[in-house]
Amino acid sequence: MTTAHVTCPLCEATCGLEVTLDANQQVTRVQGDERDVFSRGYICPKGASLGALHHDPDRLTTPLLKRDGEFVEVSWQEAYDEIARRLPPILEQHGRDAVAVYAGNPGVHNIALTLYGRVLYKALGTKNFYSATSVDQLPKHYSAGTMFGDPLAIPVPDLDRTRHLLILGANPLVSNGSLMTAPDIRGRLRGIRERGGKIVVVDPRRTRTAQFADEHHAIRPGTDALLLFALVNVLFAENLVAPGRLADHLNGLGDVRELAQPFTPEAVAPRTGIDAADIRRMARELASDNAVVYGRIGTTTQAFGTIASWLVDVLNVLTGHLDSPGGAMFPLAACQPTGNRRPFAVGRWRSRVRGLPEVVGELPVATLADEIETPGEGQVRALITVSGNPCLSTPNAGRLAAALEDLDFMISVDVYLNETSRHADVILPGPSPLERPHFDLAFYQLSIRNIANWTPATLPSALPQEWETMLRLTGIVAGQGPEADVAALDDFVAAETARRNGLDVADAGDRTGPARLVDLLLRAGPYDVTLADLEAAPHGMDFGPLQPRIPEVLCTASGRIELAPEPVVADVPRLREELAKTAEDGLVLIGRRHLSSNNSWMHNLEPLIRGGNRCTVQVHPADATRLGLTDGGLASVTSRAGKLQVPVEVTDEVRPGVVSIPHGWGHDVDGSRTRVARANPGVNSNLVADETLLDVPSGTSVLNGIPVEVAPV
Repeated sequence: MTTAHVTCPLCEATCGLEVTLDANQQVTRVQGDERDVFSRGYICPKGASLGALHHDPDRLTTPLLKRDGEFVEVSWQEAYDEIARRLPPILEQHGRDAVAVYAGNPGVHNIALTLYGRVLYKALGTKNFYSATSVDQLPKHYSAGTMFGDPLAIPVPDLDRTRHLLILGANPLVSNGSLMTAPDIRGRLRGIRERGGKIVVVDPRRTRTAQFADEHHAIRPGTDALLLFALVNVLFAENLVAPGRLADHLNGLGDVRELAQPFTPEAVAPRTGIDAADIRRMARELASDNAVVYGRIGTTTQAFGTIASWLVDVLNVLTGHLDSPGGAMFPLAACQPTGNRRPFAVGRWRSRVRGLPEVVGELPVATLADEIETPGEGQVRALITVSGNPCLSTPNAGRLAAALEDLDFMISVDVYLNETSRHADVILPGPSPLERPHFDLAFYQLSIRNIANWTPATLPSALPQEWETMLRLTGIVAGQGPEADVAALDDFVAAETARRNGLDVADAGDRTGPARLVDLLLRAGPYDVTLADLEAAPHGMDFGPLQPRIPEVLCTASGRIELAPEPVVADVPRLREELAKTAEDGLVLIGRRHLSSNNSWMHNLEPLIRGGNRCTVQVHPADATRLGLTDGGLASVTSRAGKLQVPVEVTDEVRPGVVSIPHGWGHDVDGSRTRVARANPGVNSNLVADETLLDVPSGTSVLNGIPVEVAPV
């Protein structure tokens, strides 16, 4: 028996795991690593399933090539030869924008795809880049970019020191945190209580987090921005604004005061469903305690996602809790170079068909089907998906699935033949998480404590590492053909990384691939640490609690916090129009998630799917009675985009007027090879998500508050 210590790559919590293997290299046990500097033994069902993922018989281990409509196993050379035969002619005849990319969520948990995917995308040179970011979090990058100058400068709650936590549209006891890297959320929330603090949740559902909280407000979906503006209004009206030392680093304080004037508690109460007296009390409590406001997917997937994301940080500034212990703070990751950065810019190009804006180098995925279906110069004719399943995870997924059939060529880099990769012409698999090294480049930049951990590959892999696959594809799109020199390309990438960070590539010694790049990034980072240091610390290195970073973290043109950034302020009149509207009588749909699931990519693991199909439509008892729905019966859910049928779950966990279906399901399509998922298919809630409903500044799809009709079947 041998034991390996690894960092879990299956969600944002970055928990340390202890993996036990027998003499045949079979995983016999996965448990929490009690010596991990961050998670200290915590483990969730996802982490415990790591062995099941490694041994999943449905996981692809050989490239697949579609011949006469059927997939056949081929050699890697055959797969690359087919790509080299079909992809370059499309680029040559129709231009770089004729090839689109969709990068999925799992790629952010994979250091090879994180570092080398960007090499492929740059070589491809297409403006048609899409990712899961525009499904659920782009508004936060937009607001952070316009306020602080860097779309990755996202302040996170200092959970271990705060005394008052206001959560909007987030369920961290189930998600394990999102845009907030924090293992053992329950223990950390319990710590707030032990310090005499308070937890307040604003959510249309009485989620697991809301049940744990001291206070829950069942807001009407999509009205968070109104509530947040009312809180700002009270702070100004009652002279509670106290930015403290931030006052010397602010632009736009007076502008925010003026913008907030119409949004009184009395004005927003009818729309939000929260009493004016409660709104005033919430504002006073935020101002009087060591407090922090945190908003997540419920605030970013609505019609005013950018404004809501902006106002979360405005509140933290106005109360003096931004960049302050116990408030919202900026992590300082070990691989976070401190050199000069360019100020944030948006809308550098727009989508061809609907004119939607580019944000952080990508276009909103809500328009991908438009770009495939619409003829003309720049039409998307080929698609590369990288660890993504947009046929389940994007709005009006049925339309996108149909559009994929019209492509001239499609490549999927994926370990499963799933609902999206079944449309591909070539599928290139990768090693399991235990067969590749791991480092959380993205999530350490969102961590509530400054830590780092490097995980070497636990087991050897018979498959090429994904960084090699990315470089082989890079060679093909760069005109070097299927025999491109991967080692030479890797040397070039490493030399460029070293040059940009003022280093000598020789500093990393004879390392290759992600290990060399991570070593260089560590050397360029804020701590005196190298990869060798992390290798000698298998349970991680702790660089301490978050520290104030303003003004150093700012890279706006002014060098100050732009509290009223023009691109965001320009959307406020649209929100102001909501004040004149009356509450609607119809039903609206929101999503939800499960602790043992992460979007669509863990439903083929038997340990996580036990307990049967949990994909139901939750309906409040009053609505169920009015509509003639019965618990366990079947209901049809219809929107402008589509229709589905789903079992009913009658529960007072949702507020009246709201129905909820979990996302990531719908595994009943022909052509996939995921036996466990197909036996527990659920329904794809994105079949009724409307791709025409968007947050205007960012182009992010509205998934929180979709108008629907529900009827018994």
